[in-house]
Amino acid sequence: MYNGGMKTTTIYQKSIKSQAPNGMLKKGSSNKKLGFKVTAKKWLGKRLYSLTLVERETCPTTCHHWEDCYGNNMPFAHRYRNANIDLILEKEIKVLLAKHKEGIVVRLHVLGDFYSVEYVNFWLEMLDKHPKLSIFGYTARKGDMIAECIQTMNKTFPDRCVIRHSGNFDADSDWSYAGEESFEGAFFDCPEQSGKLKDCASCGLCWTVPKTVRFKTH
Repeated sequence: MYNGGMKTTTIYQKSIKSQAPNGMLKKGSSNKKLGFKVTAKKWLGKRLYSLTLVERETCPTTCHHWEDCYGNNMPFAHRYRNANIDLILEKEIKVLLAKHKEGIVVRLHVLGDFYSVEYVNFWLEMLDKHPKLSIFGYTARKGDMIAECIQTMNKTFPDRCVIRHSGNFDADSDWSYAGEESFEGAFFDCPEQSGKLKDCASCGLCWTVPKTVRFKTH
């Protein structure tokens, strides 16, 4: 759990799961911030699901929230770790797409991050195979092969894939960003956090507006 005094995984070891009887992809309705049925204009009618991995284990050590990770305040979240996670997720995606004819949106990652090029390529393959699948989320990856692959995925499927880089930067590059309260460039404040909208499913700005979304510091 610690390497030279530095945390290397979640502080809630008992919350790590290798199997999920009801699926690794959780209904957005299980998280009041996310919501379930998308009523935002883009991706209207799709159902929102989320995936939670193990924080720190899957994240770059350069993440500016390494020590004060959001996961430190989530003792009851189920964090998934499985050597065959791509096979499990592909089966779940197929089942959910058969169930929801309008399609699904997957929020990556409530906790954790893209941890390998192969894992990014898995989601790229899923987007290619399933036209009614959309994904969005945030990453601390930057300046490495994983980040390059994420950006390739953003560019390949711009209408169905929006992964923002977490950091106080202006959207003056190919990336879109997610900043903190201290950010002073061009931004919009998260409507869910400010109480203007009830959840992500009814908002959709993170996957439609290119300028930086600003979040309250946790």
